[in-house]
Amino acid sequence: MILAMHVLYTHLLLLAAKSVAALPNHGDSHSAKAPDTVVIDGHRLVDAKAQLNRGNDSLKASLDHLVGQADSWLSQGPWTVTSKANAPPNGTIHDYASQAPYWWPNPNSADGCPYINKDGVRNPEVDNYPDKIDSIKLFNSTYVLSLAWYYTGNPKYSYHAADIIRTWFLNPETAMNPNLDHAQIIPCANTGRSIGIIDFSQDYTEVIDAVAILNTGAPGWSKTDAAAFHEWNKRFLIWLAYSPFGVEESSATNNHGTFANMQITALALFTGNHSLALSKANLAKDFIDNQITSNGSQPQELARTRSFHYSNFDLTAHLRWALIARKLGVDLFKYEGPQGQTLFKAVNFLVPAATGGASDWAYPELQFTQYAATDNIHAAAQEGDLTAEGAVKKLQPPSRE
Repeated sequence: MILAMHVLYTHLLLLAAKSVAALPNHGDSHSAKAPDTVVIDGHRLVDAKAQLNRGNDSLKASLDHLVGQADSWLSQGPWTVTSKANAPPNGTIHDYASQAPYWWPNPNSADGCPYINKDGVRNPEVDNYPDKIDSIKLFNSTYVLSLAWYYTGNPKYSYHAADIIRTWFLNPETAMNPNLDHAQIIPCANTGRSIGIIDFSQDYTEVIDAVAILNTGAPGWSKTDAAAFHEWNKRFLIWLAYSPFGVEESSATNNHGTFANMQITALALFTGNHSLALSKANLAKDFIDNQITSNGSQPQELARTRSFHYSNFDLTAHLRWALIARKLGVDLFKYEGPQGQTLFKAVNFLVPAATGGASDWAYPELQFTQYAATDNIHAAAQEGDLTAEGAVKKLQPPSRE
C-alpha cells in the first residue's frame, strides 16, 4: 500500500515548508494568488515557487524528483471505472466496485462460502475489480502532475492531469457515479459495505488539492471543467454525509471513522458547506480524546495484527484532518484532551520504532515497515514538535513504489 501521506511530506510540500523558513519576508511571493487547497498550505506552494524562480539550488533536487515522477505518469492513464470486465452486483458499470482485501474463500466448502477473515492478509482475488488499483493511480498521478505543472509551468503536465480527472469524473461515457455503494464487497455475503468508503477516504483529498492547483489557470483545465468537478463533489458529499453507508462509516470509532470524517471535512470545505466543515473539524477533538491515550498509544490500532502500520495509518488521518481544520480556524495541533492526549504524543509514541526498527516495537506486526512513520514524523516536525524534529535525520526514507 502506498503511504497515504507519501506525496504530501516528500517532494515539493516539504520543500515548501523549508522555503517559508528561508524567507525572512515573503516579498513577491505574496503577489501570486495561492491555490485554494483544502489540505496543503497554498501559501507555502507560492513561497516555494518564488524560491525556485530565484534560482534556489537547494530546492532543485526536490523539484527534479517531482518532475521525474510526473514524467513517469505521462505515459499512464487515464483510467475509468467503466473499463472493468465485471460490473458490480447492481449491473451499473459506472459504479465504483472493489472486493474486501482480507476476506478469503472458505477452504472447508466447495463454493468457498462463507468467506473467512484473515486480518492483514491480502487476498489476490481483489484484483478482479481493478477500480481500487486504478483509483490509487488516479489519486497519485493527478497530485504529482498538478504540482509539476505548478512549479515548472510546462503544460504537458496539466493537460494530462486534466484528461485523467475528466475521464474518471466528468465525461458521460466514462464517469464514476458519486457513490461507493459497492466498495469492499465480500463474496457470498453482501454487495458492498460502508467500510469500503476507506477506499477513497485514504487519498481522495489529493485529487481535491490537485484540482485546486489546476484552478489557478492551468492549460487544458477550463472553468467548465472546474464547475462540473465542483458539482460532482457536492453530490458525492451528500452521499458521504447522509447515505446509510456514509453515516455508518462516519460513526466508526477506529481509523475508518477518522478517515471518513476527515474526508467529509475536506469536501465540505471544498464545496463551500462551511457549517458542515466546521462541525466536522471540531468533531476531530472527540476522536483525539477517544483514540489516543495519555502516552500517545492508539489501543484500537495496537490490537491489530499490523499494529505499527495501523497506528501510523490512523495518525495520518488525524494529521491531515488537522491541516484541513486549521483552514477553518480550529487548531488541532495545539489541542489537548482531558487526559493530556495530543497528536504530538501519538507521533512521539512511534518515534523509537521509526528510528530504531522492529526491535523497538513491542506489539503485533505481520509486516514491519520502518518507513511507515516517516511522513507522520515529518509532519509533526514541520509543526514544531521537538521530538519529531530530533528524529527526522534518523528516519528511513519512504518507499518509492
